[in-house]
Amino acid sequence: MLLIKGAEVYAPEQLGKKDILIAGGQIEKVADALPEYEGCQVIDGNGKIVAPGIVDRHVHLTGGGGEGSFHTQAPPVQLSALIEGGVTTVVGLLGTDGISRSVENLVAKVKALKEEGISVYCCCGAYGYPSPTVTGSVSKDIMFVDEIIGLKLAVSDHRAPNISVEELIRLGSDVRTAGMLSGKAGIMTLHMGGDERGLEPVFEALERTSIPVKTFQPTHVGRSAKLQSDAFKLAKMGGTIDFTCGQFEKKFEELAESLRAAKAEGVPMEKVTISSDGQGSWSNYDAAGNLTEMGVSSLDTVYRQIVYQVQKEGMPLEEALSLGTSNVAKVLEIYPKKGAVCEGGDADVLIINSDMSLNTVIARGTIMMNEGKLCKKGTYEA
Repeated sequence: MLLIKGAEVYAPEQLGKKDILIAGGQIEKVADALPEYEGCQVIDGNGKIVAPGIVDRHVHLTGGGGEGSFHTQAPPVQLSALIEGGVTTVVGLLGTDGISRSVENLVAKVKALKEEGISVYCCCGAYGYPSPTVTGSVSKDIMFVDEIIGLKLAVSDHRAPNISVEELIRLGSDVRTAGMLSGKAGIMTLHMGGDERGLEPVFEALERTSIPVKTFQPTHVGRSAKLQSDAFKLAKMGGTIDFTCGQFEKKFEELAESLRAAKAEGVPMEKVTISSDGQGSWSNYDAAGNLTEMGVSSLDTVYRQIVYQVQKEGMPLEEALSLGTSNVAKVLEIYPKKGAVCEGGDADVLIINSDMSLNTVIARGTIMMNEGKLCKKGTYEA
């Protein structure tokens, strides 16, 4: 058992100073002045903040990239990088390369990370179409593979398969139905490129069918002014939109500007999430479509963006936290098991210092990082 004493709790809503009792991988009690039970490890939370662990909905667990040929394929994710970013729940997916990288390999990596101590889900599919799967069917993957909660597809991108609206509708229907039958979210994570079409195929699909708007969930929506405008429209219709956190200060500023614009235009902020695109490649192209620059995305950028929003933008901590915790968990339909500090929820908890640096990371009730030092690494990490 673990007992966190006297921390300021953000669940992510502010609860004030509380004690938190953790046992069997769950939060058993959140209350004032809990007793120190015999045999219970006590953590002094005075002067610190307790918050939910980050739920990162967009990570290339087996590595992304490859757009600059074979030597540019990014390596797989290591457990320590997730923990150092405060990530206790993650959704893995494939990217541009759905040829040399497979959904089977992705599911194997998901299972490995679960064995190493964090909570992991994934999507079948990649950029291409027909979508790569384990079973040969998107519907069967979602229904029968426990970890698969939805589908990944690229839209309005020069690397996308440019499927017809009819094909998009068919996929949306398959994902929606399989999600219903298996008790899962049943979502389509749509990688959005910079084409001027933006979300027009999605709007047409919604207009022509009764598929719920929550099924289509675009990411990278800050990529262009047109796409961002489309995304705001989708969120006002009840859809969820996802912004990608950047690697550098300028990108933090740009995302902060997008969040301000969303508020100004009346976008319901509970429909906004942020993700890292971790271990995927970021890339830039010239006017002729030639690759000019690329790198690998870090796994700590969701937490860093939250800190930026609080320290540089003056956003209330509970609002900033929700972008990478409760909002995401609700979209994935795993709330309040995930994305919250509450009785009965999983014990995925961050302890944060007064300067907003990460002090302790607890995943499924196990201390993975303590006083800023890793306590757990992946099986083959040095």
